[in-house]
Amino acid sequence: MDGETKRLIRVRAAKRARFHRGGYGTKKQLSDSWRRPRGLQSKQRLQKKAKGAHPTPGYGSPIAVRGLHPSGFEDILVHNLMELEGLDAAHQAVRIAGAVGMKKREQMQTRIAELGLRLLNPKDTSRGQKPVAAEEEEESNE
Repeated sequence: MDGETKRLIRVRAAKRARFHRGGYGTKKQLSDSWRRPRGLQSKQRLQKKAKGAHPTPGYGSPIAVRGLHPSGFEDILVHNLMELEGLDAAHQAVRIAGAVGMKKREQMQTRIAELGLRLLNPKDTSRGQKPVAAEEEEESNE
């Protein structure tokens, strides 16, 4: 990744704003997810400074880094081994879909390592298996 792309990612992070729903701090049941204020006397709708900013075009990220992962790679979602073929390790990073089971995920993680790709959501796939040393101890105890 070149220096200009790194700089633009830092710019994107610096000017990123969090837009909150009006009155979210006063009522427990209101989440902070953005909803457009529609009330006739709403101070947020009138864009009073203390009531929070509205999403406007000025908050957008630079076009060169729009949609990129914070690491600077393009985020590619994969569901099977065939989708791994033809990916560029220099510009693309892999995210394994959540619906993929542990057995197929283990195969995909080894293939990703062979191809030299970056994995954005690695998981420990050895959960169901006992360590080899523990199995040997059980056999010697019997």
